[in-house]
Amino acid sequence: MTLYTRTGDGGETSLFDGTRTRKDDARVDAYGEVDELHAWLGLVRTSPIDADVDRALLAIQRDLFALGAQLADPAEKLAPRVTRAVIADDHVARLESLIDRFDGEVPPLRRFILAGGTPAAAALHVARTVCRRAERRMVGLQPPIDPVLVRYINRLSDLLFAMARYENHRLGVAETEWS
Repeated sequence: MTLYTRTGDGGETSLFDGTRTRKDDARVDAYGEVDELHAWLGLVRTSPIDADVDRALLAIQRDLFALGAQLADPAEKLAPRVTRAVIADDHVARLESLIDRFDGEVPPLRRFILAGGTPAAAALHVARTVCRRAERRMVGLQPPIDPVLVRYINRLSDLLFAMARYENHRLGVAETEWS
């Protein structure tokens, strides 16, 4: 099997159900944003980060594969067959637990902060903005997507913010407040 198929040379791609659609279709754009987010998290994981952050990001990368698969499946043919490719409420609850854990380790916010700090924290901030962009793409999809996917991606952006702050705090790097 070769890596290239030539089936997309005309500007189209296939969704999970075999439907051909343009590569600039809103659904393809949405799962492309999720793919970019996945790649940013991979970049973060190349930095020397806390082991708990690394484990959480690895699990999130796996979740994002599932989320992307659900986005590429407007006819919902995937979910019943492949349960590991289904994002559910327990995934959202896991993110909330992680937010509480990492946010509980840092001083409370008093002001807005500027993105930056350690390379890992800065990359987490970039990932957070990509996550927000993916969320904006997802909310307008037709047919509408499962609301749990939007909840997941919304919580994920909060978690990435909390992780960025945690990484800076852990290494003693002061945050720059916006003034």
